[in-house]
Amino acid sequence: MALHNRVSAAELKQRLAMETIKRVTISFYQYAKIEDPQAFRDQLYGTLFKLDVFGRIYVAHEGINAQLSVPQHHFEALKEALYAISFLHGVRLNIAVDDDGKSFFVLKIKVREKIVADGIEDPAFDMANRGKYVDAKGFNELTNDPDTVVVDMRNHYEYEVGHFEGAIEVPSDTFRDQLPMAVDMLRDQKDKNIIMYCTGGIRCEKASAYMLHNGFKNVFHLEGGIIEYTNKAKQQGLPIKFKGKNFVFDDRLGERISEDVISHCHQCGEPCDTHTNCLNEGCHLLFIQCDACAKKYHGCCSEACQTVNALPEEEKAAMRKGVEKGLMFNKSRRRKIPK
Repeated sequence: MALHNRVSAAELKQRLAMETIKRVTISFYQYAKIEDPQAFRDQLYGTLFKLDVFGRIYVAHEGINAQLSVPQHHFEALKEALYAISFLHGVRLNIAVDDDGKSFFVLKIKVREKIVADGIEDPAFDMANRGKYVDAKGFNELTNDPDTVVVDMRNHYEYEVGHFEGAIEVPSDTFRDQLPMAVDMLRDQKDKNIIMYCTGGIRCEKASAYMLHNGFKNVFHLEGGIIEYTNKAKQQGLPIKFKGKNFVFDDRLGERISEDVISHCHQCGEPCDTHTNCLNEGCHLLFIQCDACAKKYHGCCSEACQTVNALPEEEKAAMRKGVEKGLMFNKSRRRKIPK
């Protein structure tokens, strides 16, 4: 069996569109010592492929980070297979809040240096020394305390469309930059309760360990992140303190948590929280676009990209040659939408 996909993306998307089975989107992560990430990756690929699982998984010596689309009728089999792996036994499986199951169309498992790029080089840093978990009930109680600081450890484009009430944004483009910035921002609040949160828990767990490593004492991280918090708050009838959308890194680009729309279309300024990628493949900028502007600009971020996207495919391909990759897929908070 091939241990990677050999079918074109177009065909795979067509197959997904024609599926009649129900799928569910889940995510999980685990910090653990994996001696041979490549061997583990190959074994896991074979297991998930047989269960028709799609998704994106990163494996490293420090653990695993996974987002998956699972056929509902294979969910228990997947759970059993994961729990049979010693360091994944009992691992929390976050089930998507707002989901049609069409989040992924292919299975990709990649070996990386780390499952979360953090820029930490201090050999004394230890993920075993991390903050205390706080669940939905505990989060709501702690955030009622004026001596609690809530810190969003996601990127600016995630924070923009949704965040917890009163949460501090750490204004950086990358997680590796956020870590030292968070320490600097909160240096005079070391005696307060510090709650770190992120989408599913993987970034805020590492962030909590980094804060402790830098001398903070009362550090917490939200168990299961925004996804688990929302599910548990709904189940327990708790007030949901998250406003807006939770940005997710799959084809959905977001799941609705509350009806609040707290962001604006990057082109006209009207209230909107729908992320999209510019249809000009030489740009592919991630930005927020309302329905009216999507129609006006034909799904592009500017008139310039709209003009390019209308050209014959051969001309567009020729124009893309030599374009620096750094100019594509740019989510930087400093990148402005052209007028």
